[in-house]
Amino acid sequence: MSPTSAWLLLLAAGVCEVVWAVGLKYAEGFTRLVPSAISIAFMVASVVLLAQAVKVLPLGTAYGVWTGIGAIGTAVCGMWLFNEPRDAFRIASISLIVAGIVGLKLAGKA
Repeated sequence: MSPTSAWLLLLAAGVCEVVWAVGLKYAEGFTRLVPSAISIAFMVASVVLLAQAVKVLPLGTAYGVWTGIGAIGTAVCGMWLFNEPRDAFRIASISLIVAGIVGLKLAGKA
């Protein structure tokens, strides 16, 4: 697998992480069947995609980027879907996570 393919798998893994995390809100503590099933399916997909990406990418870089995509995506979805706060400090904090992801990507060997 090429490094580009590994990065694309990692991006897909991060998107899957956002889907399952948002799904947890709708699952209401795994009391609703369909949102629970969707969350579990995307949890598995996220980890499987991450596992494929780390065959090529450095583990620390891949894991940091994966969790960063999940954190940013989940925070943005929370603001958009659930009317969570959109204050300057929150946006600045998300920006720092983005900077960390960019730094890890630039520092990665693959």
